[in-house]
Amino acid sequence: MLPPSFRSRLRAFREMRGEPPEPGFIADLEFLENRDLDLSVRLGAMLGFNALMITIGTHPISASPGAPLSVDAATQPVLVLASLIGLAPLIVSCALALRAMLLGEEFDADGLEGDAALRQRLFASFVHSIDAQAHHLRHAIRWTIAGGALTLAVWAAILIDKMV
Repeated sequence: MLPPSFRSRLRAFREMRGEPPEPGFIADLEFLENRDLDLSVRLGAMLGFNALMITIGTHPISASPGAPLSVDAATQPVLVLASLIGLAPLIVSCALALRAMLLGEEFDADGLEGDAALRQRLFASFVHSIDAQAHHLRHAIRWTIAGGALTLAVWAAILIDKMV
């Protein structure tokens, strides 16, 4: 299968631009672009937050001996494994956020005739990509919350283990 080409989208855009666009079309397009930009900012923030959570989550393993949250793999293998398992949801969340950021608008203009049909397909592809990004972002947030909760539970177990 050949990779999708930008040429069909460019041809469709040129056909739509044959006449000046209506103000309503421009307003709709600007609304969708702003929504897409808003989601992109949120996805970037989510990815940065997940990176911070993963860095913090590795702290018990990399902490210097004697630190309150330090663990020793030789004497505390269960806590070390639990700490690593707590990172897994955060990694899944990062993958979902990256997937959402890489989504593009798939636009196929083959077989469409006329300005109205092309505009409808353009809007449909834009709305579909926004919905898919929002879907991935919702799941990324859920995975981050799960990873954060697991990490906090492991930290509590480490502290309880050291206090007992």
